[in-house]
Amino acid sequence: MALLMRLLTLALALSVGPAGTLAGPAKSPYQLVLQHSRLRGRQHGPNVCAVQKVIGTNKKYFTNCKQWYQRKICGKSTVISYECCPGYEKVPGEKGCPAALPLSNLYETMGVVGSTTTQLYTDRTEKLRPEMEGPGSFTIFAPSNEAWSSLPAEVLDSLVSNVNIELLNALRYHMVDRRVLTDELKHGMTLTSMYQNSNIQIHHYPNGIVTVNCARLLKADHHATNGVVHLIDKVISTITNNIQQIIEIEDTFETLRAAVAASGLNTVLEGDGQFTLLAPTNEAFEKIPAETLNRILGDPEALRDLLNNHILKSAMCAEAIVAGMSMETLGGTTLEVGCSGDKLTINGKAVISNKDILATNGVIHFIDELLIPDSAKTLLELAGESDVSTAIDILKQAGLDTHLSGKEQLTFLAPLNSVFKDGVPRIDAQMKTLLLNHMVKEQLASKYLYSGQTLDTLGGKKLRVFVYRNSLCIENSCIAAHDKRGRFGTLFTMDRMLTPPMGTVMDVLKGDNRFSMLVAAIQSAGLMEILNREGVYTVFAPTNEAFQAMPPEELNKLLANAKELTNILKYHIGDEILVSGGIGALVRLKSLQGDKLEVSSKNNVVSVNKEPVAETDIMATNGVVYAINTVLQPPANRPQERGDELADSALEIFKQASAYSRAAQRSVRLAPVYQRLLERMKH
Repeated sequence: MALLMRLLTLALALSVGPAGTLAGPAKSPYQLVLQHSRLRGRQHGPNVCAVQKVIGTNKKYFTNCKQWYQRKICGKSTVISYECCPGYEKVPGEKGCPAALPLSNLYETMGVVGSTTTQLYTDRTEKLRPEMEGPGSFTIFAPSNEAWSSLPAEVLDSLVSNVNIELLNALRYHMVDRRVLTDELKHGMTLTSMYQNSNIQIHHYPNGIVTVNCARLLKADHHATNGVVHLIDKVISTITNNIQQIIEIEDTFETLRAAVAASGLNTVLEGDGQFTLLAPTNEAFEKIPAETLNRILGDPEALRDLLNNHILKSAMCAEAIVAGMSMETLGGTTLEVGCSGDKLTINGKAVISNKDILATNGVIHFIDELLIPDSAKTLLELAGESDVSTAIDILKQAGLDTHLSGKEQLTFLAPLNSVFKDGVPRIDAQMKTLLLNHMVKEQLASKYLYSGQTLDTLGGKKLRVFVYRNSLCIENSCIAAHDKRGRFGTLFTMDRMLTPPMGTVMDVLKGDNRFSMLVAAIQSAGLMEILNREGVYTVFAPTNEAFQAMPPEELNKLLANAKELTNILKYHIGDEILVSGGIGALVRLKSLQGDKLEVSSKNNVVSVNKEPVAETDIMATNGVVYAINTVLQPPANRPQERGDELADSALEIFKQASAYSRAAQRSVRLAPVYQRLLERMKH
């Protein structure tokens, strides 16, 4: 019974909100930001909200957590002021805003919230004020005084010159014939206005900003006896055209219009949905080379990718972009849409020249620069924008850059500029062949590569793929950055020039004078066949210097003992291919002898059993060779490690003894076994 009571108490506690009331539905983004502003202002008294004003403007925002600590909005500094939260007012002599605003009708409430100009224009019409003061349930999105004063003079003149038609209709378009609070204002919804049942677009963004036809709610949810008033920062007008129709009538979209028609995207832009079109002007198209533009316009797939990169999947009004946010395009790419002061930015660049052109199915922002996605670019264009420009210069000098600008399906393994910090290699026949071996004959994606896969190059070589825990390598070269996938080719950014394999491990050793003593030892031990056949070996190859560093008597003894020599040499051979880029901090590599080699990398220095490697990644068709200046000794040959093994054995015996001891306490039959183990520990 006591347990049941505790569970009931816990359940009740979880269902009660912080103020002691039962927890209600989840708060909307606007309500959460308002709550944060209220928390920041509570030290100034009840019902006080912290507000951030952008310096040099009249723009004010309830503060969210990020803006509060940065003290900036769109990169501009703000000042904090403390005002009565919506629905409350000050009382002389008392702290904060303790009094709830008295309820009055819609007309009077507009005056309270700072929309006296709307009151003035309501008075000029013959019908609207009695309606606002009479019975009913209405919502009005009331433009602020500043919103009216910012209207172009010709627009305002046309309204006030015909108050009972134009002005009345404009005001009715700001009204809905029912009470609508912010918790009902959902992102992407439409409300039916009181002007010819025309739609009003609502967007409620995750940062708490709510817009009505892209006008921002400044003060929301002011209750009236016959409805609710929301103060907004613009005078809104009816929306009649979809995005495609706006493109058709705008002179500055002539090239865009032709491109949309050629791609077949007009059906998307005139259909249902809520999109943001980042619409490139004629000037934007003129900024790119004619050759590039003609290529894209003549390629339906590239053209469609280009245009999809300018269409965001949801409507994004400028007022909602008070901080950088990632937006997905129809093409699946991501654009960083943000702001810098009063300017909107895309990927950090202020390219939006005109904003918030409303359509029935979204919003249009004019941009003065084309946003070409990777999928519409050639390999040469992709490489020119990344940190592999030196490799491109070398290709051009070798006359091989045409492979990267055509329709050939290729993957270019492009070394980083830092690879050439010691100078650019001389262009000769051998270098041209090496460059061709950096071009794989198909368009790849690194996420689909697998260990053991072979890739055919334009130079006629087969390259192997090695997959490690934290790296993906092709021969000795590892991928250093994300793929850039173009129209016909993919760019892999590599951490070094790759070295295609040249013969077997034995071929490599025989072809290098440094390893003549090692070759003789391998022949004596009968290991040549192993290192000549197909396989996956990592060979830590002692140089002549390594053998000569051994005491003569020890060396002679080793060479005279075929079994011991074979054991030592097998300890130098790992049973898999490990290139230096796959090592990480430490890898324990099993040798053919049976014991493990400890291979590590620190500060670009590779070591095996803590001995530095003289040269890494000498590639062979059946493995990789590392040159070392020390002959490695297996653990069984190293006294200190033999002691470690004895200690490990003793520890194991102790563990077993402890286990038997515990068991012996429960069973007398195990006591003799326990005694025998203790005797072993003594020895």
